[in-house]
Amino acid sequence: MIDDLAGHTLAASATNAEELEEELSDMTRSEGARRVGEHLARLAAEKGINKAVFDRSGYKFHGVIKELAEGAREAGLDF
Repeated sequence: MIDDLAGHTLAASATNAEELEEELSDMTRSEGARRVGEHLARLAAEKGINKAVFDRSGYKFHGVIKELAEGAREAGLDF
């Protein structure tokens, strides 16, 4: 998550994040993407962020991109 106006990273998550590494070892890419989305939403909530804009960077909204977004939504992040 990036604050475009200030140019600062507010929160970040990835499949190689220490908190997720063990949990994701036996998951498919789609399942892992959903968990990363959930983790990102939790990090955002800790910083008081509950609403964001989802920039797909030109990628179609399907597969792991869709799973990441759905995981974040389920964890409470509003797009």
